[in-house]
Amino acid sequence: MSTQPPPAPAPDNTAERCALWRAMHVQVDEAPHVLEDEVGLRLLAPAPDWRERPDMEPTSTRGFRAAMVSRARFIEDLVERESERGVDQYVILGAGLDTLAQRRPELAARLDIYEVDQPGPQSWKRARLEALGYGVPPRLHLVPVDFEARESWWDGLTAAGFDPRRPALVVSTGVAMYLTREATAATLEQIAKLAPGSTLALSFILPADLLDEADRSGMETSKKGASASGTLFLSFYVPEDMLTLAHEAGFATTRHIPGTELATRYFTARTDALRPSSGEDFLVATT
Repeated sequence: MSTQPPPAPAPDNTAERCALWRAMHVQVDEAPHVLEDEVGLRLLAPAPDWRERPDMEPTSTRGFRAAMVSRARFIEDLVERESERGVDQYVILGAGLDTLAQRRPELAARLDIYEVDQPGPQSWKRARLEALGYGVPPRLHLVPVDFEARESWWDGLTAAGFDPRRPALVVSTGVAMYLTREATAATLEQIAKLAPGSTLALSFILPADLLDEADRSGMETSKKGASASGTLFLSFYVPEDMLTLAHEAGFATTRHIPGTELATRYFTARTDALRPSSGEDFLVATT
């Protein structure tokens, strides 16, 4: 009888889908690509017919695919800008299959990157990075935090070497919809205590009546899929509400970045009519 421990659980369906959509953008959409990321695909090593899955169908999912690369590019541009002004701590809450450290080693070398996620997927990712030869360099910190056991992400972060006395960039994408309003408010309050000059970028989902009509059925499908996989959408925010939460948490400045602004920034010059679906906006706040 084998005495080897069972393999660590792979990333959840949402993280997997986002990584595969980023790869699909490179493989099926016209150049220039908003983001070139096939590292997540290599980590996942799905079955050869993965592009035939219903959730990967190129035409019906193109809006979601564009939205995923749009938000990833926005964050990457923000990381680069913050690094250029001397910020060298980058925290990713709910990191999933983030691949900046592997795709942009010259940028990652200037940063301490703290990827915060559940212990199982973290162990799985570490093993895959080692197996593919990427490794885990000294400035890439995989921070396992068991959110289901109510472990403190802040304690895990500081135990990994994060210095709250120095400015940091903190990012949370595709997470707020799975949290209660109270949990999001508590997270905002914690981040607002970081050193002056720190920045938070947090994505949030809009209520259905604020979406473009063409995108409402797609959002409903996403909600049903999340529910079926055990990850319910709990919270939706009008932009003013999210700005109020951040202001009450103690941030010095707050700004709403509509998804439509990112669509204009990254997709205007395209000739293939690729555009991200509406529904996900950003809060950018500074201490």
